[in-house]
Amino acid sequence: MTGLPLEGITVVSIEQAVAAPFGTRQLADLGARVIKIERGTGDFARGYDSTVLGDSSFFVWLNRGKESVVLDLKSAEDAAVLHELVLQADVLVQNLAPGALERAGFGYDLLAADNPGLIYVDVSGYGRGGSLTTKKAYDLLIQCEAGLLSVTGTPDQPSKVGISIADIATGMYVYAGVLTALIQRGKTGRGDRLEVTMLEALGEWMQQPFLYAAYSGTQPARSGAAHPTIAPYGPFGTTDGTVFLGIQNDAEWQRLCATVLGDSGLAADQRFHRNDQRVKHRNELDALVGAALARKTSGDVVTLLDECGIANAKLRDMAGFGNHPQLAERARWIDVETPHGTARGLLPPVTAAGYRAAEGSVPALGADTERVKLEATALRAERRAS
Repeated sequence: MTGLPLEGITVVSIEQAVAAPFGTRQLADLGARVIKIERGTGDFARGYDSTVLGDSSFFVWLNRGKESVVLDLKSAEDAAVLHELVLQADVLVQNLAPGALERAGFGYDLLAADNPGLIYVDVSGYGRGGSLTTKKAYDLLIQCEAGLLSVTGTPDQPSKVGISIADIATGMYVYAGVLTALIQRGKTGRGDRLEVTMLEALGEWMQQPFLYAAYSGTQPARSGAAHPTIAPYGPFGTTDGTVFLGIQNDAEWQRLCATVLGDSGLAADQRFHRNDQRVKHRNELDALVGAALARKTSGDVVTLLDECGIANAKLRDMAGFGNHPQLAERARWIDVETPHGTARGLLPPVTAAGYRAAEGSVPALGADTERVKLEATALRAERRAS
């Protein structure tokens, strides 16, 4: 195996919450040195909960493999430390309030004048320019603004996605944007200023329902856990749990009737013989399929569906996910060291033949402050001497 792809790359991240830390954690997994700048009270995600051996589940998830350095940017001494770090850095990521870093003397133009190879990443809710530049943005609020809640939930009740999907989308574009800028810098020798907004990141993921609505004139329906335009596709109860199945074509529908439902004649019923008819008569269809599956165990249903080549899944809770046999068989779980003990974590989802992702520890608040300050002092002295 070779070294990690981002070994030798230094990222300074003035970050908090979820979006920026998620992006920089991906970089740390690939071997980048990520220096996380925190205020004296720490990234407020440290206090979201205390469920992982006394630490926040959010913080443990988002910050492994990073160094924690506490700096007060209103202090001239600490600002000088940050400036020295950025002079040597490849990437600066920040998601402070819009304009805050510029007011502290760390705007892109000033920093790029001293470090032309710097990749400077602004992360915000709505971006520079426009009437919402300074508007506060949190994950659920961006889900609302991007229209996600209009297509998620039941016909009677919109529902948010159960994870921080707007933050995660934003973090992934931070990650991809930095990698792209590093490739571009390799060609041009110069860095760049990148801007990633939560609204635009999640908005990219909303393109399909937007296009459907814009060109059909119809708002996509909220359909709960069922697929809005394919049937049968969704949850069905069994004697011991819930199984999801998804029919993709009429041939699969015929196999479902014959093999799983035990009624091959149902496939020819004019109400159900094509997908558009099945969707039109979804309530009757789901009642028939549900009645047949309700007499079977989830294991028997999954076995029958697998045998006839129909996609399916068990509805798992978090314990079920943690015990998922596929993740265990592929050895995807790792130990993550935290300030208070060892927690479980997952390897990054991209598996490479040439390297294994880093398995870094989660830093205690300010764990690396003194060491990094000494490093900055030495760098300053070296630069002045030269």
